[in-house]
Amino acid sequence: MSQESFETGFMESKILEIKNNAAAEINNAKTLKELDEVKNKYLSRSSELNNLKKGLKDIDPAMRPKIGALTNEVSKEIECLIKEKNDVFYFEELNQKLVLEKIDPTLDGTYIKKGRVHTLTATINEIVEIFEHLGFSLIENKYSPEVEVEKYNFDLLNTPKEHPARDVQDTYYALNAKHVVLRSQTSNSQVRQMENSKPPIRIISPGRVYRNESVSARKNNLFHQIEGLCVDKNIRFTDLKGTLNEFIRLYFGSSRPTRFRNSFFPFTEPSAEVDVQCIMCGGKGCPTCSGTGWLEILGSGMVDPNVLKGVGIDPNVYSGFAFGMGVERLTMLKYAIDDIRLFFNNDERFLKQF
Repeated sequence: MSQESFETGFMESKILEIKNNAAAEINNAKTLKELDEVKNKYLSRSSELNNLKKGLKDIDPAMRPKIGALTNEVSKEIECLIKEKNDVFYFEELNQKLVLEKIDPTLDGTYIKKGRVHTLTATINEIVEIFEHLGFSLIENKYSPEVEVEKYNFDLLNTPKEHPARDVQDTYYALNAKHVVLRSQTSNSQVRQMENSKPPIRIISPGRVYRNESVSARKNNLFHQIEGLCVDKNIRFTDLKGTLNEFIRLYFGSSRPTRFRNSFFPFTEPSAEVDVQCIMCGGKGCPTCSGTGWLEILGSGMVDPNVLKGVGIDPNVYSGFAFGMGVERLTMLKYAIDDIRLFFNNDERFLKQF
């Protein structure tokens, strides 16, 4: 036997010995840690098998393909044996978890505390849904900013410079920005909508407003309003009455006696306050309605021609009506809540009632 044949036979024998030893140790491994140690021993760069691959350059060139193929084959076989053993450990662990962590569907579940929609948000959603049913569309956010300039909060709403609503005792002004206010009504959205669109217009606009008020059971310096606007040809006061009476019927759950009282708002003419028969006493008179049998719920009126002119709508062709209501007030009336501050105290005992 030549020296080259002897060396080749020795290497083949050594490679097969490594294969058998690896197979035995893989089979005897009891844990994943032991299996990883076997993997490092036989497949790492410093392993005996890898050193044999490096020594291929020193053997007869004619025998290199055979020995090279054998080392690659043994490496793949060891990898397959390790994977099979690893799968065995995985499924053993999985079965143990299934036994230990199985669920008994007959046991009582764990209570998971859930959040809820705030009472005011629920009221806003309900009112918006009612008016959408009546043909109104929810205004886009870009037409309803809370930080506003006097032009849209007062000027285009026909509010004169000397009007008391423009005084700092009533309205919050920005300290370092002249003519910038926190809007005192959501009516700013009406003029912005009319300025950027053409009739017919039917919109509903909910949002936060701010007034320089002393906080009490009946008043807050932050509250929520919903404004409505309808502009088209041949819009009359009867359209306003019919719309609001239908809203009241849908919101309170049944038709209720209403009355429209003459009032004044700079941006409507004629203007009217809308009262509904007292929910608490049915019109007989009680402390809630101050003995009158009526509760005021919103303000309304026909859009003043000056407001239409200011936004480029011809009052000789178009007319419209507008209305505004306080969300807190409507919620208080519907659910007999006697203190507006309860909406903002985040007391769960209060919020869970609705």
